[in-house]
Amino acid sequence: MGPWRCLLLLPLLAPALRAQQQQFMEYVERRLTLLEERISQWHDQSSRYSTELRDFKNQVLGMLEAAEKEREAMRAEAESAAVRVDRLEREVDYLETQNPAPPCVEVDETLMDKQVATAKQRKNEKYTKLTDCSDTIASVRAMKILKRFGSASGLWTKDAAGSSEKIYVFDGTANDTVYVFPRMREFTLFSATRKAARIKLPYPWVGTGHLVYDGHLYYIRQQGLSFQVIKFNLANKTVVDSSVFPAEEQIPVFGLSPSTYIEVSADEEGLWAIYATKEDEKNMCLAKLDPASLDIEQMWDTPCPRENAEGAFVVCGALHVVYNTRLPSRARVQCVFDVSGTLAPEDASLVYFPKRYGSHSSLKYNPRERQIYAWDDGYQIIYRMEMKKKLEV
Repeated sequence: MGPWRCLLLLPLLAPALRAQQQQFMEYVERRLTLLEERISQWHDQSSRYSTELRDFKNQVLGMLEAAEKEREAMRAEAESAAVRVDRLEREVDYLETQNPAPPCVEVDETLMDKQVATAKQRKNEKYTKLTDCSDTIASVRAMKILKRFGSASGLWTKDAAGSSEKIYVFDGTANDTVYVFPRMREFTLFSATRKAARIKLPYPWVGTGHLVYDGHLYYIRQQGLSFQVIKFNLANKTVVDSSVFPAEEQIPVFGLSPSTYIEVSADEEGLWAIYATKEDEKNMCLAKLDPASLDIEQMWDTPCPRENAEGAFVVCGALHVVYNTRLPSRARVQCVFDVSGTLAPEDASLVYFPKRYGSHSSLKYNPRERQIYAWDDGYQIIYRMEMKKKLEV
């Protein structure tokens, strides 16, 4: 087709092209309008989501602030409760001390003189054993240091006759409050005395020669120049009995423990009292006690010297005295006195304790467990003993 023919067709095709161009522009405008609407919707939704997120954040912050306030209020309530519990414990202790304890048993001088005369008549006699126990200590099998608690001097022990697992702690050599822990675990884990029950005694104790035996506390009270053995019921917190110890001009029984005048000890045979007097100030004396009446059943003069002695205990009717030096050294059982006469002092084994911190202020033998509860310069220690028959030593 020639050029002239194209020029003839151009006027005819122009309207059609303009119509197509118009349709295309309208299509583009519609698509742009839809896109703008979608952008507007997205913007509105984004704005709404941002608003909701901001509101949620403010709500969470408000809840966190309220939770923090409640936590502080609960902490304040807990501290207030602890203060009230401490106050209640002090009030209970006070009320217990206000309960009138039975008065001390009046000492019948005639009866006491008769009992002392009877005991002196049997003085240094061979002892008739109540049990078939014939063991003696061969060695210290093991040592376990539990913790460090309280003063340099003190006493800790279990009931030597009962099945109770309670731990009784006597801090110091002159006090009137006993700490009681329910079990060994609590005593070992907790260092604060707030975790322990308290027993306030009607009279302060002196020394570290006390004993818990069959639900009762036997402790020493000094009254002027004389000393009393107080029998205290641990269940109802009352004095059951008391007795003036029938020994004149008593002196400290251990050369290295000047505050202890009477050491009450327990073994398989019952209760014993270790003491010293000016009559024979070089050596110790031993007495068998009736746990029910506190009467002295029999007395002995022992060959065990007081000098450099730091403690003593009785095992199967034999007194074992532990010696040391004034400087920290190794403690040892160097004197054994058997009241039944089956073991001569020169035939006893020389038992050494492991080297420790200082000097024992108390050594409590537990016949039920066959171990010793010791207090050494504020450290609480358990010694497990290796036993032998006396005839084998």
